[in-house]
Amino acid sequence: MTAPLLELAGVTRRYAPGRPPVLEDVSFALAAGEYVAIMGESGVGKSTLLNVIAGLDRADAGSIRLDGAELTGLDDDALTTLRRAAMGFVFQAFHVLPYLTVGRNVGLPLALNGVDAGAAAGRVEAMLAEVGLEGAASRAPRELSGGELQRVAIARALVHRPRLLLADEPTGNLDPRTATQVLEVLARQVRRTGGGGLLITHSRAAAATADRAYEFDGRRLRPLEGR
Repeated sequence: MTAPLLELAGVTRRYAPGRPPVLEDVSFALAAGEYVAIMGESGVGKSTLLNVIAGLDRADAGSIRLDGAELTGLDDDALTTLRRAAMGFVFQAFHVLPYLTVGRNVGLPLALNGVDAGAAAGRVEAMLAEVGLEGAASRAPRELSGGELQRVAIARALVHRPRLLLADEPTGNLDPRTATQVLEVLARQVRRTGGGGLLITHSRAAAATADRAYEFDGRRLRPLEGR
């Protein structure tokens, strides 16, 4: 059998000794090319789970493997390098830099990874076209709607062809119609990369765009009922 793209085994995270864990003995596997949604009540640890996977927060116990490589033993510099090269992030807040053009915002991961400026420009234009923003590279973020800004964030997260995309409530600031459009773009682009994607959401409609959907309680990922 093909090894999972992402594999968690027995992952536990506490924020203080003696306090109940935020994550307890979490195990999960994600295949390459798979897009999975995770739902759950506020405060159960969904965002903490993404942060631990990304190495932005440290697990107290357990194993996290990406493409077969163990992440829990990497130092901060190695994790930063890994995130730049192998991960993409989309959040509820767009985090688009207002003083850069759309094209320069999208091209940031390529610049950080040392991609040649000429090649980077072509990839940025192609990625903007993929998310429905063809010709927008020279525009300022202030000229865009909320839905367009989230598309910029998606383009930026995927332009460097990451192995793993992590999306945390990416439609939380959008109206329902725009949210549907953004989710369609996100799901399509994740599948096109051949990597994997994890979507954290409170919305069943958002979860329905994924290949699999789970409900999370801080310990177990259970298949979402009604799917």
